[in-house]
Amino acid sequence: MQERLKAVAIVFALALLVGSRARSQDLKSFEQRITTKVLPNGLTLLICERPNAPVFSYTTFVNAGDVNDPNGESGLAHMFEHLAFKGTSAIGTTDYAAEKMALAKVESANDAYKAEYLRTGGGDPRELAELKKAFINAQDEAQKYVIPNQFTDVAARNGAAGLNASTGLDETEFFWSMPENRLELWAWLESGRLADTVPREFYKERDVVIEERRMRTDSNPIGRLIEQFLATAYVAHNYGRSSIGWPSEVGLITATEAMEFHKKYYVGTNIVVAIVGDVKASEVLPMLEKYFSRVPGGPKPEEMTTIEPKQFAEKSVVIREQSQPFYIEAYHRPSYRDPDDAVYDAISDIMSNGRVSRLHRSLVRDQQIAAEAKGFSPFPADKYPNLFAFYAVPLPGHTPAEVREAIHSEIDKLKNTDVSDEELAVFKTRARAGLLQGLGDNQELADALAAAQTRYGDWRDLFRQLDRVDKVTKADVRRVANEIFIPSNRTSAEIDMEPSLVAGKKDGGTK
Repeated sequence: MQERLKAVAIVFALALLVGSRARSQDLKSFEQRITTKVLPNGLTLLICERPNAPVFSYTTFVNAGDVNDPNGESGLAHMFEHLAFKGTSAIGTTDYAAEKMALAKVESANDAYKAEYLRTGGGDPRELAELKKAFINAQDEAQKYVIPNQFTDVAARNGAAGLNASTGLDETEFFWSMPENRLELWAWLESGRLADTVPREFYKERDVVIEERRMRTDSNPIGRLIEQFLATAYVAHNYGRSSIGWPSEVGLITATEAMEFHKKYYVGTNIVVAIVGDVKASEVLPMLEKYFSRVPGGPKPEEMTTIEPKQFAEKSVVIREQSQPFYIEAYHRPSYRDPDDAVYDAISDIMSNGRVSRLHRSLVRDQQIAAEAKGFSPFPADKYPNLFAFYAVPLPGHTPAEVREAIHSEIDKLKNTDVSDEELAVFKTRARAGLLQGLGDNQELADALAAAQTRYGDWRDLFRQLDRVDKVTKADVRRVANEIFIPSNRTSAEIDMEPSLVAGKKDGGTK
């Protein structure tokens, strides 16, 4: 009864939030304020007029990410994100004509070193040393023409806030907010780095990415586990590759390869730019067209043809070392375009959203065997068929095996008994409130509009998602749970304390 009262209270509170925002945040009101323009080069501009304050936010959404890295060149999409902050032929350099020639010499020196390194046996050490010295000298010469961080400095001096970018498996995004009277400066900067990219300081940034990998993956037990986990769950699709890149590949990717990636994926037909804030479309469109028409046209990149085959055997990964125990398991599921996509959202919400969720109540509150327990989807991304995952962090004195059994118990309940009316109502109200709350922030709205336009070909699908949420039934939840949460579709991974290490501690010894 107490839990039911909590659920009712949540529904009531969320309903009040939804009601207070719905009038100004419905589809009709946005249709009156959003202008969509497809330029001759295929690039799509979305402008949402919101004159609440003299600022605007934007998102440039490039429909390419880590999953599009060519074979043998993992990490390339992420490398290009770094390049995009290095400036153009007009910004970031003291003399681009001279710098261009110097960069060509850097590339020639790197090619010579790479060719010798790839020779059987790793090349001749003395020859490698000489070639590396020549490569470093060429870099030093090119560096003389660089004005470090000029691109970001210009943006920051003109009021840019939240200046950043992200590379996901499916996409690359660039974003920041700025005073509305700097819109034309922004258009020059943003269109410039899309159309006039220079492979400036490429190998310096390659070293930065290698260090990122060491920190995020190589030196992080959970990072290493997740990398091996995904490589085990996927046997064909690129979702199974390291998102930051395999060490042997990241260390050898070149500026030439990065520019080839740019030529293929950074074309107008593969880019959406969404602007939200104090802008009037009728006034700014001619200016935006002038700048963003500089982005190269060309055919839309072909979609990936590899389809992950159906998993027919349970798989597992175990890491044994002196580290915090951890457990994760996942089941293959369809992409975001599947008719049941909203059902997966419902399962995630019911199992994991908040302190009244099923996994928290069972593993954390009642059994007290885990510090945290959740289920989530999609993972690791959503453009292609992906995974529904569950994880738990065992408390001291408890093991991955215990939390695994407890998770399976909750999954069985989901498969064998209908979820309650209150649980389903909370999910639906929370989904609507979450959307409306996000639409209230300029940056979040720009992100959402650009993503919906890219994924569905129409930003309005952002609102149609709620129709799909409203149609989810208890029978849908039970049906989908029985379809995918089966042992032959499961991949699990865990970190176990090395038994000899535990014994050594008990005996007062060391390993």
